[in-house]
Amino acid sequence: MRKLLFSMMFSFSLITLALAQNRVITGKVTGGSSGPIPGVSVYVKGSPSTGTQTNATGNYQLTVNEKAKTLVFTYIGFKLQEIPITGNTINVALEEESTTLSDVVVVGYGTQSKRDLLGSQARVTSAEMKDRPIATVESALQGKAPGVFINSSSGKLGQALQIRVRGISSISASNQPLFVIDGVPIVTEALGTYTEPDNPLAAISPDDIESMEVLKDAAAAAIYGARASNGVVLITTKRGKEGKTNVEFGYFAGFSDPTRKGEFLNADQYRQLLDAAFKYGNYDGGDYNNAAEMWEDYTGTTDWTSNNNTNWVNEAFRRGHIQQYSLNINGGNAKTRFMLSGTYNNNDGIIISNRYVRTGGRLSLDHNVSKIFDVGGSINISKVDNYRIPTDNAFSNPLQLNALPPIQPVYNASGQLNNSTVYYNSLIDIDNGKNLSTTYRTFANAYASLKITPDLIFRSEYGFDFNNLEEEQFLGSKTQDGGSTGGFSSDYMAKSINFNTNNTLSYNKIFNDKHSLNILAGFAFQDTKFRYSSVEGTTLPSDSFTKIASAAIISAGSSSETRHTFVSYLARVNYKYRDKYLLGASIRTDGSSRFGANNRYGTFPAVSAGWIVNQEEFLKSVNWLSQLKLRASYGLTGNAEIGDFASRNLYRGVNYAGIGGTRPFQLGDPNLTWENTQNFNIGIDFGLFSDRISSTVEYYKKKTTDLLLNAPIVSTNGFSSITQNIGDMENKGLEISLNTRNLVGAFKWSTSFNISFNKNKVLRLVNDQPIFPGGRFLGRVAVGEPLGYFYGKAYAGVDPNNGDAIYYVDASRTTTTNDYAAAQNQKLGNPNPKFYGGFGNQLSYKNFDLDIQTQFVSGNDIYNMAGVFQSANGDYFDNQTIDQLNYWTPTNRITNIPQPRFNDGNGTSPSSRWIQDGSYFRLKSVLLGYNVPTSLAGKYHLQRLRLFVSAVNLLTFTGYKGYDPEVNTPASSTSTQSNNIQLGHDFYTPPQARTITFGVNIGL
Repeated sequence: MRKLLFSMMFSFSLITLALAQNRVITGKVTGGSSGPIPGVSVYVKGSPSTGTQTNATGNYQLTVNEKAKTLVFTYIGFKLQEIPITGNTINVALEEESTTLSDVVVVGYGTQSKRDLLGSQARVTSAEMKDRPIATVESALQGKAPGVFINSSSGKLGQALQIRVRGISSISASNQPLFVIDGVPIVTEALGTYTEPDNPLAAISPDDIESMEVLKDAAAAAIYGARASNGVVLITTKRGKEGKTNVEFGYFAGFSDPTRKGEFLNADQYRQLLDAAFKYGNYDGGDYNNAAEMWEDYTGTTDWTSNNNTNWVNEAFRRGHIQQYSLNINGGNAKTRFMLSGTYNNNDGIIISNRYVRTGGRLSLDHNVSKIFDVGGSINISKVDNYRIPTDNAFSNPLQLNALPPIQPVYNASGQLNNSTVYYNSLIDIDNGKNLSTTYRTFANAYASLKITPDLIFRSEYGFDFNNLEEEQFLGSKTQDGGSTGGFSSDYMAKSINFNTNNTLSYNKIFNDKHSLNILAGFAFQDTKFRYSSVEGTTLPSDSFTKIASAAIISAGSSSETRHTFVSYLARVNYKYRDKYLLGASIRTDGSSRFGANNRYGTFPAVSAGWIVNQEEFLKSVNWLSQLKLRASYGLTGNAEIGDFASRNLYRGVNYAGIGGTRPFQLGDPNLTWENTQNFNIGIDFGLFSDRISSTVEYYKKKTTDLLLNAPIVSTNGFSSITQNIGDMENKGLEISLNTRNLVGAFKWSTSFNISFNKNKVLRLVNDQPIFPGGRFLGRVAVGEPLGYFYGKAYAGVDPNNGDAIYYVDASRTTTTNDYAAAQNQKLGNPNPKFYGGFGNQLSYKNFDLDIQTQFVSGNDIYNMAGVFQSANGDYFDNQTIDQLNYWTPTNRITNIPQPRFNDGNGTSPSSRWIQDGSYFRLKSVLLGYNVPTSLAGKYHLQRLRLFVSAVNLLTFTGYKGYDPEVNTPASSTSTQSNNIQLGHDFYTPPQARTITFGVNIGL
């Protein structure tokens, strides 16, 4: 009994002592005109793990040690404040922050204060995506992220975007950045069969995104090692916040039109041009009688003398319509937070029959099991129906309707679609066919975090990314491709199954108020599988039967599977001394099944240093200088996106007279390894006049070595080439961003501007031999030149004496010839821009706000390949652009359009004739919003009510004569190398859509 009493007294004394050593601090955080601020981080200086957040009314409660001296208050958009602990009640009024220098930003495997950031990062937040009809999440970066060049490529819905972070780093491997959603590297490879790939990221709703961070240099990206050479995009999704349950509903609807339509000849102009072409051409050996007779002889119709005047361009387009519904419910308490959201987006595109429907839902949950143990997770499920149109290179592409003569009608005399046009009337495919791609995608992740000590935290994450694509195509008996087989039906299915786990141990400690140390060590593993199957059938009973089950003949079928894994070990150390001297280092070792047995592992280190100069004594008294930081970094990153089996000897099954067998398919190299990029970056960040002006200037140089290329070998063993690491490439450039707060009173006006310069150069190839796919494409790779520069015959215009097209004989461009074959190939242009960027203005007055964003691209050339047919001075039956009426005649001798000569090829072979300046300035988005006063909204039991109107691609200024300067037609194959090389090509590629929407946001 005595022992028990003693134990109770001892325990009580310990509890009393512990209580005596702690104190409870309460208070309220406000933000001036913003009122109470929920979600403010409050923690003890030097011990970030001892902290809390304010609730929905801005109140907080925090238990701290008696020795604690200072509380730190931070919230995005407001200045960090440090308040001495002088009592048990501390109320704080935060000041609005003019810049994001004090923000907490997402970095690889964690977060960090932007003030202490040494790497180069660009950021876009949810506020910059809100209320805009953004098709895909990555398009939100366009014009806003320095060093990030994004080309939408096409006005087709669901089309993949080209994203280049600080230039092009590879010839044969992917140049797309690595995307990481909530810590999980996701699959971004297009799974479809089209040469124009779909966009897997289109399944993600922009409404679910909290922020996107683009990691550009080695200091930021090397923590992702073998897959970071093209940059890394970290996507952080929204999560529930402590406070009352909030319900937000959003709706917008609007319409779309093409940003530009081509101007083509009407019926009379067409007859005029073609009559001249028949007269002077070599059709039927030059035996010209009259145009009507020659037309009828070729087409079998009497359309030449008809009254038809069809505008085929308009038949390819329509007024598009878009609408979106979104719902977000979030809330929780100090222990459990949740968020539930759903989105429905229906977009009828500007191209006839092109439609995109996305439906998705998301749930996130975070729970504090105890003071030292947290768990949580999220799941996102989406379904996308993409009613696709054929590729740009297909006759059935609606844009190729502009090739049809205006003298031919859309419908025949019986009211049916005209199938007697000189080229295929692709409207028949739409009327008598179906082309649907359906994607089901699931992202999910779960985490557990254990606070081993106040400074040591272990975190384990597990995530998966499941993507299921089905492509269904039906071509009826009236279609060009289906008619010859009695109807055609196909079904293609592809799956990607991606699992990932991250396990990290982080240590954060401040010693003696001078030394700040952050250490991270971790292990990651990723396993990704791809499965494909397809089946085709022909000879269907009638056009009412569209499924393969009804096909009389199963004409084709196949299935395949591939897989790769990554195992990774990583570490990072950040050190800060006296809050002004910064050092950082990271290292990652990756092992991949994609590479040869002799080079399975690669190591990617990075080092960085920074100096916050304005913290020095000699500058602390300079009131107009609010921030000055110098930083530099150097490191290695890799590129592993080369496919799964390039290092191995492969065999494939074949049919030997009905007997299964095998044959060699690929020669592998056991020494094959990843492409390596050396990254150097130096930057300066500064703010002036209490951050009324802030800017970042950076210079970088990237050298990629060990490029993966096909090296020729002696073909005595049956193979003519083998994939090896041979080749080097360089990118170097300058990035400048500038942000200003021009007016800060009742009327607020701020401006953002960024501009990026990049120069690409190929340094080494296999035996320094150029890569030139040829054909009608002009892209080429050669040592000393930028990737994909245009190479071919240089057009010199028209011989004024006879109307012949003439070409420069050689690169000196002093002598011309009318013999196309006699002209030497030479450099014709560069599809890579000299600089690009964006310029934005944000204005607000009382309850009104206006946001205007522009983007610009300059110095790039575009090869309008379609001009070979549609701007070819009547060499074909194709309708021509209206400028072709200015053709050579004996009385119109000074012109750039050769004499029309049907079927004679007078100036119609690939050349610089159709290379044009692709520079443009685009009013990318305009958003005008009105926040209904709270007093009025409250009468209807609403917390918030916002009305807005938004416009995208409102105006475009360009000298390019094609449909749209923001264009890139993929090569006619699925080869990554071909698509990397053939930049800036335009072949009947649809323009971007000009979209205007009206919407409302309601908060309950």
